[in-house]
Amino acid sequence: MKIFYSLDEIGEIEPTAVALGNFDGVHRGHQVLIGEAVRLAEKNGLKSAVFTFSNHPKNVLAGSCVVKNLIYPEEKIRLLEEAGIDYMFSLDFDKEIMHRSPEAFVDEILIRHFRMKAAVCGFNFTYGFKAAGTADSLRAYAAEHGIEVSVIDPVRVDGDVVSSTLIRELIGKGQMDRVSLLMGRPYMIRGEVVRGNQIGSTVLGFPTCNVTLDPNMVEPKRGAYVTRSVIGGAEYPSMTNVGKKPTIGDYQTNVETHIFDFNQDVYGELIEVFFLSMIRPEEKFSGLDALKVQLGKDCDFARARHAVRQKNNVILGGGNG
Repeated sequence: MKIFYSLDEIGEIEPTAVALGNFDGVHRGHQVLIGEAVRLAEKNGLKSAVFTFSNHPKNVLAGSCVVKNLIYPEEKIRLLEEAGIDYMFSLDFDKEIMHRSPEAFVDEILIRHFRMKAAVCGFNFTYGFKAAGTADSLRAYAAEHGIEVSVIDPVRVDGDVVSSTLIRELIGKGQMDRVSLLMGRPYMIRGEVVRGNQIGSTVLGFPTCNVTLDPNMVEPKRGAYVTRSVIGGAEYPSMTNVGKKPTIGDYQTNVETHIFDFNQDVYGELIEVFFLSMIRPEEKFSGLDALKVQLGKDCDFARARHAVRQKNNVILGGGNG
């Protein structure tokens, strides 16, 4: 997959069928759009492409990070490549793009630079200055240029319209089973394993791999979770606590993952933690002894859930979600 980060980089490319949207989660709704773009490209002898922004427009307009990421940029690239996309247009949402009229947006970006001959967008797609352009206006304007536009209806899972907004809300509520259904894979947090206060291993008997939360990622509800962890390409059953450790003191929110039957030194290595389901919300216990008892119960619960998953051959596929 060829990636373009600015209009100046594009140059001469082959005509395209372009999926339009932010694709900030590459969730099941996005996957339908992407699949349709690939289908149109194959049907019409075009290159399949995705147009997205490297920064979220709402964050630019707000001047702060009001919309957190559902996936990491490199994960988005991997998923699009695996879906069969040939070109990825990942541009900065800046003042120049922000102030283009809907017609100029189509003429100068989509047609001139992207060589768009077919397009796919969602029912709620907007574009151009003050989001004045809509899916219907795009279809009408593109038709004047002989360009086919396919507008995708809402994608529903058990009655819910799949959207990044809903998925963010569910992550914030700890409803990870539902998140996995809507995204098509578990929510994942990754980071370098850092040293903590060692209480987990020296006092509680539950050594953990500690990761500092990326402030740009959606923060799960504080509490204990059944998770799967990937280190060095190997996948392990685990349980994870997201929180501030209120029983011990006042700490910054972080992620502590206890990998079952694991005693390797992995400080400084990259870990990926996939959230499968919530065990319980964060609690403040009367002391370390009470916390230790609860961690034992959490561990038993998580092991039982992992045993069921293993029996049903539910795996993550080497950490790819």
